[in-house]
Amino acid sequence: MTRHLDTRIVRTFVAVAEHASMTAAANALHLTQGAVSQQIKRLEDDFGAALFERGRGGLRLTPAGERLLGKARQLLHLNDEIWAGMIAGTAPGQVRLGVPYDLVGTSLAPVLKAYSEAHPQVEISLCCAASPDLARALADGQVDLAVIEEPVGPSDGECLRVERLVWVGAKGGKARLKRPLPISMVADTCAFRPAVLSALSEHGTPWRTVFENGNIDATTATVRMDLAVTAWLASTVPADLDIFGADSGLPELPSFAINLHLPRHGAQPAAREFGDFIREGLLRGR
Repeated sequence: MTRHLDTRIVRTFVAVAEHASMTAAANALHLTQGAVSQQIKRLEDDFGAALFERGRGGLRLTPAGERLLGKARQLLHLNDEIWAGMIAGTAPGQVRLGVPYDLVGTSLAPVLKAYSEAHPQVEISLCCAASPDLARALADGQVDLAVIEEPVGPSDGECLRVERLVWVGAKGGKARLKRPLPISMVADTCAFRPAVLSALSEHGTPWRTVFENGNIDATTATVRMDLAVTAWLASTVPADLDIFGADSGLPELPSFAINLHLPRHGAQPAAREFGDFIREGLLRGR
């Protein structure tokens, strides 16, 4: 009898293995913990073997799980390769992508490079701006799709990733100790700005703005020179800067979602395919 593997469940299995936690995997996949648990149980029932056991550091693979993991990664890679190969060249044209300043050179850089190489017939135009500005550009038809940073919660977009918003400063810097606290934000429309100022207000920390002029390079420079601190998603922080923890005296910041938005009235084929590529790229990048 021919048997089939559901690649969605296989992807869930790999996520649990990589995170050593069903809760963390559920957050990464934007699923409930119950849904992840049910999918793993279904896979275990299909194979008639336990795939995980609980250890001190969380879940760990059983011998059966170890045997499955390598093959599961190969299966997902082949699945993604087939999809990329079959849709390559099917949607020529131009795609205008809206992307926040902080993501274009970090999380999205390898995805954009891979898409450009796989789809040379598609002309990519980038519009870099703060997330609220990108949402307006999408609504006005100035971009064909947009990756937007938003507070975790209800959204018109599809959640691709949830990340911690963290305080960032110079290595060994003293700017975080100054009062009022000097803050450097990329733009006054930055999606993080309301959350940052709200956290400071609730914490009773006075602040002042050092830079808000829409240039991420200038923001990074002010932080490197220890003139100010800033708040970025954890994955976008350059290696030569410090992430401040709970002992820094600064208030805790909320997590943010990275959401994919398409036009409400339908996207062109090239934009839809680009959106699929971004989705798969960010999922693999986790």
